[in-house]
Amino acid sequence: MAHPTHYGTVTEALNAFKSQGYTTDFNLEQNCIVCGEEKFGVDEFSIMDVYRYEGDSDPADEATVYAIESNNGIKGVLVTGFGISSDEHSDEFLKKLR
Repeated sequence: MAHPTHYGTVTEALNAFKSQGYTTDFNLEQNCIVCGEEKFGVDEFSIMDVYRYEGDSDPADEATVYAIESNNGIKGVLVTGFGISSDEHSDEFLKKLR
């Protein structure tokens, strides 16, 4: 994805997505995306935008920010770690989302 805008930090990206209507905070569980009590499968979402951040000196600072939208119109963000910060379930599920 080519980006006309670069956000220097995860916080800047989250604030920008929020201003674009991506207001729901999603989380990953083993085989689904979770929002509160609701759980959604991989076929119920599209990734609309992605920003990846690499820590200059601390690998724990590595993260990916996804702007996602459900098939029924829920727009939100999902922040995941990558590299040593990622977990096996997140990687497998995000491969399915792509």
